[in-house]
Amino acid sequence: MRKGLWAGVPAAVAVAMAAWATPALAQTAGAASAADTAWLLTATALVLLMTLPGLALFYAGLVRVKNALSVMTHCVAIACLVSVLWLAGGYSLSFSGEAPLIGDLGRVGLPVARATVKGSVPESLFFMFQMTFAIITPGLIVGAFVERIRFGAVLMFSALWLLVVYAPVAHWVWGGGWLMQRHVMDFAGGIVVHATAGVSALVLAWRIGPRDGFPRDLSPPHNPGMTMIGAALLWVGWYGFNAGSALAANADAAAALMATHLSAASAGLVWALIEWRRFKRPSMVGLVTGVVAGLATVTPASGFIGPVAAVGLGALASLVCYQAVEIVKHRLKVDDSLDVFAVHGVGGMLGTLLVSVLASAALGGAGYASGMDMAAQAGVQALGLAATVAWSAIATLVLAEIVKRTVGLRARDEAIEEGLDMAAHGERASNP
Repeated sequence: MRKGLWAGVPAAVAVAMAAWATPALAQTAGAASAADTAWLLTATALVLLMTLPGLALFYAGLVRVKNALSVMTHCVAIACLVSVLWLAGGYSLSFSGEAPLIGDLGRVGLPVARATVKGSVPESLFFMFQMTFAIITPGLIVGAFVERIRFGAVLMFSALWLLVVYAPVAHWVWGGGWLMQRHVMDFAGGIVVHATAGVSALVLAWRIGPRDGFPRDLSPPHNPGMTMIGAALLWVGWYGFNAGSALAANADAAAALMATHLSAASAGLVWALIEWRRFKRPSMVGLVTGVVAGLATVTPASGFIGPVAAVGLGALASLVCYQAVEIVKHRLKVDDSLDVFAVHGVGGMLGTLLVSVLASAALGGAGYASGMDMAAQAGVQALGLAATVAWSAIATLVLAEIVKRTVGLRARDEAIEEGLDMAAHGERASNP
């Protein structure tokens, strides 16, 4: 739930209660807050930084060198494609209208005056901030199908997925839809971003099939140093992702930033300790994977919980997500190549469920909306997750079949053998 929209309200809890009581962000021609606008401009840049170059470097370092450039290309192409589609209909379907399931077309092309304000910021800025979320969400799915997908399939699937999966769920949770009306708690995207992308990644990875040699005979990451740089950019960018979701320069933003950092730090340490105990030495890739797990898990809860709860949530994130990696790869035998479901999907779901407990004022949280208590909130969180998981899975199966029957899904065997860098793009990430 996006909060912090009215300047002059002294208490963060009062802001939260007011936001939960409002069906959607108000659109007016009033004056924007200079402080809120300045902060959201910064946050927008930080969130785009998460995809370009953060996610691109993080993923590229984890694959074989012959596929590193293809992963970067996927991230850049998705950023370009989603930006245009966001203006052409994605934003309107997500954030306009009052229907419970999907928005209308009233904001196609953003036909508003420059002075139009949404909450306390210009609507054009709100549009851009939300665009960066829409960019990174299908970008996350890239990690599930690296090294074996056609480039045309990446473009077609991402375009359809944005409109069929992301836009409806964003409307449900943030755009005035049925879950927002039930006071669901999703501060920055545990449901909208991580659950949708994680579930769709698992389904798509299963539908495409595994890489040759999966799971035992795969080459190690070609450049863990690149992965570390990407993870560091993700960590910094996540400040804009979570703290920016307050949509204001206020106490909610500060609380979200603090919770985000502490959860990431705690999760990184716990993942390293797990590897240290199991393999007698912690890896750098494992350490940053834990950091990302902590970031994904705290996302839905970041503006609602206190610092001690954030540390505990981060520790639990690594314990649960580490086991999820093992289950997906060795029990389900699905080649979700870069653990999108286990880290982002499971992490986002975990945080979405636990916020109903950790938001309690008795635990240092912001409390609940009027008429809600811990039990009622837990029910709403579970309902929202169940609906999102079901819709994401079913829609992804249908979209994958459409893509397969049109442009094709899995790359040709000879292209996979050669590497997608040269086969699909005629370039290499580095030349000798």
